Parts: sequence; structure tokens; C-alpha cells
Amino acid sequence: MDSKGSVELQPGEGAPGCPQEGLPCPPDSSELVRECLNQFQLTERQLRQIQARILGSMELALRGEASPVPAVRMLPAYVGSIPHGTEQGDFLVLELGATGASLRVLWVTLTGMEGCQMEPRSQEFLIPQELMLGPGQQLFDFAARCLSEFLDAFPVGNRRLQLGFSFSFPCHQTGLDRSILISWTKGFRCSGVEGQDVVQLLRDAIKRQGAYSVDVVAVVNDTVGTMMGCGPGSAPCEVGLVVDTGTNACYMEEARHVAVLDEDRGRVCVSIEWGSFGDDGVLGPVLTTFDRILDQESLNPGAQRFEKMIGGLYLGELVRQVLAHLAQHGVLFGGRTSPALLSQGGVLLEHVAEMEDPSTGTARVRAILQGLGLSPGAEDAELVQRVCAAVCTRAARLCAAALAAVLTRLQHGREQQTLQIAVATGGQVFERHPRFLSVLRETVKLLAPECDVSFTPSVDGGGRGVAMVTAVAARVAAHRRMLEETLALFRLNHEQLAQVQAQMREAMAQGLRGEASSLRMLPTYVRATPDGSERGDFLALDLGGTNFRVLLVRVAASGVQITSEIYSIPEHVAQGPGEQLFDLIVDCILNFQQKQGLSGQSLPLGFTFSFPCRQVGLDQGILLNWTKGFSASDCEGQDVVGLLRQAIVRKQAVKLNVVAIVNDTVGTMMSCGYEDPRCEVGLIVGTGTNACYMEELQNVAGVAGDVGLMCINMEWGAFGDDGSLGTLTTCFDELVDQASINPGKQRFEKMISGMYLGEIVRHILLHLTSLGVLFRGQKTQRLQTRDIFKTKFLSEIESDSLALRQVRAILEDLGLPLTSDDALMVLEVCQAVSQRAAQLCGAGVAAVVEKIRENRGLDKLTVSVGVDGTLYKLHPHFSGLVAATVRELAPRCVVTFLQSEDGSGKGAALVTAVACRLAQQAPV
Repeated sequence: MDSKGSVELQPGEGAPGCPQEGLPCPPDSSELVRECLNQFQLTERQLRQIQARILGSMELALRGEASPVPAVRMLPAYVGSIPHGTEQGDFLVLELGATGASLRVLWVTLTGMEGCQMEPRSQEFLIPQELMLGPGQQLFDFAARCLSEFLDAFPVGNRRLQLGFSFSFPCHQTGLDRSILISWTKGFRCSGVEGQDVVQLLRDAIKRQGAYSVDVVAVVNDTVGTMMGCGPGSAPCEVGLVVDTGTNACYMEEARHVAVLDEDRGRVCVSIEWGSFGDDGVLGPVLTTFDRILDQESLNPGAQRFEKMIGGLYLGELVRQVLAHLAQHGVLFGGRTSPALLSQGGVLLEHVAEMEDPSTGTARVRAILQGLGLSPGAEDAELVQRVCAAVCTRAARLCAAALAAVLTRLQHGREQQTLQIAVATGGQVFERHPRFLSVLRETVKLLAPECDVSFTPSVDGGGRGVAMVTAVAARVAAHRRMLEETLALFRLNHEQLAQVQAQMREAMAQGLRGEASSLRMLPTYVRATPDGSERGDFLALDLGGTNFRVLLVRVAASGVQITSEIYSIPEHVAQGPGEQLFDLIVDCILNFQQKQGLSGQSLPLGFTFSFPCRQVGLDQGILLNWTKGFSASDCEGQDVVGLLRQAIVRKQAVKLNVVAIVNDTVGTMMSCGYEDPRCEVGLIVGTGTNACYMEELQNVAGVAGDVGLMCINMEWGAFGDDGSLGTLTTCFDELVDQASINPGKQRFEKMISGMYLGEIVRHILLHLTSLGVLFRGQKTQRLQTRDIFKTKFLSEIESDSLALRQVRAILEDLGLPLTSDDALMVLEVCQAVSQRAAQLCGAGVAAVVEKIRENRGLDKLTVSVGVDGTLYKLHPHFSGLVAATVRELAPRCVVTFLQSEDGSGKGAALVTAVACRLAQQAPV
């Protein structure tokens, strides 16, 4: 291995006794034949070395670390999507360089229906030799004239036509319709073109021609066109392989791996200009005498060394060199030659392909040789076939080593144990050569056994594929517009967020004054946050669902220690008589005390009760209504602390000192407040959402006193129930609201919290599917099932650590078979919905902290917010978006967000501890 991890080729393997240039050949004819043909043999080890070297070069180039003369060029083709099969319309294609010295124009009609395909209409124009070697403008003017002549046969009228430009030469592409020619190949050497944008040169020529209105939408090399023209199959067609006059390949790479793009989403087609592999000399040990002579006599000596061993422009020439060598040494044709055999280009690919065909009889081989001016003897035909087979087998095996490198790259890049993929093949060598594909397939299986590869001939040799690139670009653009129009409803600007902030400030003020408001602004009778001096043992009871906890919280100078146990409330108890429910709760508290050795002790108890209540004192909370599956009788409208105390009496238990009833939001604030005395706001963003904060007592109507603070439970989930959020409410929000158990209520919560975001996304996905933007327009039954799209999927799909492959796996588990495009768009939908939720939440927090700042007449406020809830904690970007929105809307507030640990239980105990501290400090 070299320092880059590549493998050096070992010389001499498979080619013992190869003749060197300038040395006399052995006189024995059989030995001479053996030594000539052995030069074209490659061992498995050599093939694996070539595979590894090409793979290493590919990965270096993808990372942008290639040398000044790279072994391969990894050039983005800016094609980000493969065909859906729904593409339709009329498209023009102009092919230059795909078939050597000719130019082809095609009219391709796509119907958008599988099985209904219209044959392209095309016309081929021979390019005069002087144009191939003359000024570039003349070549492009010729192309424009051919295009105009072709269109004269169509009733085009004033139609504006879309054209895909197939330009089959090494280019540096900077956009779908921008491509700079790096170097001419295949016998072209037009001046003034290298370093220029070939699309602009074509546009200028079409404009000079002036006959028709043609938009050049995309520039595509023949390899990309080959891949895009692949017919539908069981595996996605994401590799294109061309072996024509030259050779090249392309494949769909994960965009995040292409350093030059600086893009981390989706895929992009990368063209591998592998014809230049070996230009750095690495192929030296496997080059034959004949490869060296061919290279020296070519238009570009020292360049495109790999292509010269594989491409159809060169296979005939290699065969000619060997036959001429053998003839000159008396082994073939009785030692006689012919002008064709001694002239460069005298033996063509079609000669080689037909002669090597096993079904071709010796009589036919002799006829071909006679056509070349030769006089073959009785045994010459068989030997010529062996020569053709040796040259073409080597070409196929070299091509297979390079393709195996691509497949290995795909497998590693997508982190798959096995890769199932289709490779589209195109070019004269595949079309005319009988054994090339079978040798290629067999060698790929040897070198990449973990890849299940199917080979599919490209439709119309890539012309249809170029039209498909143009059609896909049109489809993607149309779908992108529809996606953006849909998601624009969720993209809130500064003015909209500032309006939400202002509306919430007004609703807060109204609620505090006791006026009609969508914010209840409920006093909690918590008058202070922890100051760090609290000490003692406290019990806490956390009831918010069918599982509840009893906790022992020890507050000491060294910190807080918590011991807890979970108890379950059976469904028949949660929905039975209220006395039965509270009796069970007291039994569990007594059981916990006994286990902790606390029997007989009367400890202060804080009660976290996460159901809607109206508090009339720190230890008095009137249950407004049950939620979360509870419906215990004779409880609504009652003081739940009183119900708990009555159960204590019924059980004749030692008196439990219930000091405080606490909302979970308040518990979160108090829990974080113990760690940070500046924490004066509590925020919950989980299944539901709510906030609380420390308000000036003088601003709280209905509570005696004008001095000090009072924690206010905002119950902000109901914000907007008065219609104030109407301008921000989308049709998707309306669908979710109408299907909820409380239509018209908790509107703010339904735009923010975990119970609803997945449903909003599901409705958007249904809408986009109905437009044909997603899933090829095919609705699945699963997607139409309510609540099938969980909010946790948003967190998983938006996770930076998950590749798009894993996103697809999540969605496919929901019965949504999708493409890379679909996965990317679903990701964008999730991002838009969660971003709006986080921004609305941030606007609410900004309203709260600005209220605190203005209450205190401060120019700048430093405050902390205690936060709990699975959405806030588990979503990868939610917390950052909330903080960014607060910074934007409340620039005079320095806000720190603290995640609560065990806020509902620990917080209830700390509310109790603070209450005890304040009671001890109060004057007798």
C-alpha cells in the first residue's frame, strides 16, 4: 500500500517473457503468439489492485484532495434525481461526441405512462474532419444548422422547445446548464473551446442561426444520459456505464460526500472521468508493447491511457498492431501485409466484434480479412479470433475492475452490507461486441461479490436519457414550486413572529386583570423560587397519568437526593368513584413510607397534579376537568387536596402534611431554580405545552397584596382560541383541529406540541401526494390512517446523525416506498413544521421575558428558563430554534435555557421546601 491507501500494481504478472520495444522477437511462431497474447492477460490480483487504486482515487477526488494531475476526475453532473416514470412532454436532444465524427438530433416524446413509449425521431449528421480540427465557433454553428434543418420537418411554430445537450467530453460542470470543456478527446481538437462554457457556445450559435426558439436546459455527458435512459426494473438504476469510442461511468453519490458541493442532503450524479486513469504511470506494469505504440501514435500521447485500453476507438487499432506484428514476423498471412493492416485506423471495432463472435464461421472471418486486402491461410482465421478475444477480454476485465470500484464506493457510502442496483450500459462496444458484457458481468461478480448487479441496456443509446434529464429537471422544478408553495404557509417572518409576541403580551395583561382572554393566567400561590438555603426531607406525589410516582426528596447543603417508586392506577380505578382513586393514592404513599422506614413520620408533601386546575391557594386546587383517560366521579369542581386529605382520614393514616399543589410547569421552574436562582420561567414542550413565570403581585387581580412575586400558570396552550392566530392557521391545522377531541380549543398547543405535529406532517404529505409531488402520486392506506405519523419521527428524520438511507427506512416502515427525492422532501416538510412550532414557542417565551423586564424597569434582563418535555429534549433542532427566536424578538434579554431533571417530582418538593422556609421566616 502507498501512503494514500492505494495498492501498487505488481509488474510482470500474467505476462512472462513479454517482448520489449526494439528487441528482436523469438523466431518460433507458437512462442511468439503465446508471448504476444500473454501480454493481454490480467491476473485476479492485478484486477483487484486496479480496483483498489481507482477506488482510492475516487475517494480522494470526492474529498477534494486529488493531486494536480488526478488519476480520475469526480465531476458533479448536477443531476439530483433519477426518473419517476411520470415524466411527460416533447424534448429535443443534441448529441455531440457520443458516436465519434457525427452529430445527432432527436425529438423525444415522453408520455408519463409505463408501457406507453413513443420511439424518438432522430437524424444523424456527419461532421467534416476540418470542423473537428478547426475553430470551435464553426463546429457549434454547424450544430445549430443541423438542429434547424432537423426542426424544419416538425410543425414547431412559435413553440419554445427544451433541449438537452449531450456533450461527451471531459468537462467541469458548475450547474445543470453550465459546463466548461477540460480537454478534447475522440479525435476532436477544435480551437477556442477548451476552458469555455459549451452551453453558452451552443446558445450563441442557436441565436446566430435565429430560426427557432430553443432553451438549452441541461448539458449531459453520454454516460449520464445512459443512466437516465435506463428502463424501469426491480432495482434502482443509479449507475451509467458507457464503452463507446471512449469509456466513462457515472453514479448517484450522496451529496454530503462531494466536497465541492458543500451540500449535505440528497444525491447528485457524479461523472467519473476514468479514461485518464493511468496517466500518472500506474498502469505501466500492465501496458503492452502495442499499448505503448498506439499511445505514441495518438493525438494525445500520454493521456487517456485507461481509455486507450478499453474504448472502441482503440480496440481495432490494438488488434491491427498485433496482427501486423505477427504478419511481419511470418506468423500470419504468409508474412504478407496490406495497406489497411499497416495504416492507422485500418481495422475497426466492427471488424473486431464480428471476427470474435463465436458464431462467426472461419469463412466469414476470412471474408472480413480479405476485405482488408489480406490473404488469410487455412489457420489464420482461428488465430485472428484468438487475438481479437485477448484484446477485448482484457478491455472487459479492466472495465469490470473500474466498475467494481464504483459499486464498492456505493456500498460503503450508503453503509449497506449488500447492494442491489442496476447498471445502465451504452455504447458501440456493448451493442456490437458479443462477449464484452458477459466477461464484464463475470469479472464484476468476482471483484464485488456483495453487490447484486443487473445490467440494463440504455434505451436509444443515451439519447432518450438526455431527454429524460431535461424532463426530470422540469418535473423537479415543478414539484419544488409546489412544495415551496405548501411550506410557505409555515415559514414565519420577523413581522409575523413579532405580532404573535405582541398578541400574547396583550392576552397576558388581560388575563392578569381578570378580563376575557385566551390566557387564563392562573395564580399558583408560589411566591418565591429556591434561594439555596432550603433544607429537610420532603415527600412528593406526581400524578399526571395512569402511572404515578411517590418520591422522597432530601434537600441538603450537598444537593438534592431523590428516591422514588412508580405505582400503577388500573383503568377501573381511574374511571371509577373518586374516593376509590384517592384511597389508592394514600395506600401507595403509606407503602412507600414503610419501604423507606418513614412510617409514623409526618413530612411536608408537595402534590404535582398535572390536570387543569384553578388554584385558590398554595394547597388548594379546584379540578376543572379530567384529561388523559381519567374520569373518576365526584372530583371535577372539587379541591383535589381536600379529596386527598379526606382519603388520609378514611385510611386513619398518620397525618400527611400536604403543603402545596403544583402544576408540572411550576415544578419544572422550581427544579431548575434550585440550580440557578435566576430561573423565573418554566416551560413544558412535550405532548402538550405550557409556561409559567414569576409576576409582580401588584399586577395579579383577585389576589391580596401588592408586594412581592407570584408564579403565574399561563395555560398558554389555549392562546389563540379567541381567533387571534387565525392569520397563521393553515388548512392543515384546521384538519388536525377538527379531528381532535376538543375542536376550536388549545389552538396554540396544536401548532406546537408533540401530540399534534406528526398529524400536521401527515396531512401535508397527503396533500403533496395528491399533487403528485410525493410517492409518484400513489396514496397508501397507512398514510391515510390517523396518528400513524408519530411526532417522534420528526426528531428521528431531522437528526443530523441519520443518513437519508435511514430516513427512508423509517418511512418505509410506514408503508411508504419512496425515492431519494421523496425522502428529502419529507425531511423538508418535517423541518418546516417543527421550525414553525419552535418559533411560535420562542415568540411566547420572548413575550414572557419582555414582560418581566418591563415589570422591573430594567434596560437589560438576565433570566433563565427551566424546560421539560420530550419534544424539546429529543428533537435535534427545536431548542436551538426557540433560543434563536427569543434572541431575535427580545434582544434586551439574556436568556439561558436549563433542561429540567425530574422537574415534576423534585419541583413539587422544592415548592414545599420554599413554602416551609417562607413560613419559618414570617413574623409571628
